Amino acid sequence: MKKDPVYRQEVQEELLARLKRIEGQVRGVSRMIQDQRSCGEVVIQLAAIKAAINQVAMTTLACHLADEIMEGLAGGKELKDIMNEFMQVFRKFT
Repeated sequence: MKKDPVYRQEVQEELLARLKRIEGQVRGVSRMIQDQRSCGEVVIQLAAIKAAINQVAMTTLACHLADEIMEGLAGGKELKDIMNEFMQVFRKFT
């Protein structure tokens, strides 16, 4: 099944924007450590980075699942097999 290029472009732009923000956050944490900011402040920023990375991962996993289902069913695979393959990828993230 053909993928919708407009949808793909929107998702790609969203993910790239999030990753750029994460890059900035990581640089900010480096500066905080260099400036000897409190560990509590650093941990708060690390938690924000972790949440942002999780959001990127969940969006990517959702796209992957949609792709696997559409391509698998179009290729004659059983839904159970498609889900088993997806869960292998999902477990690598968790």
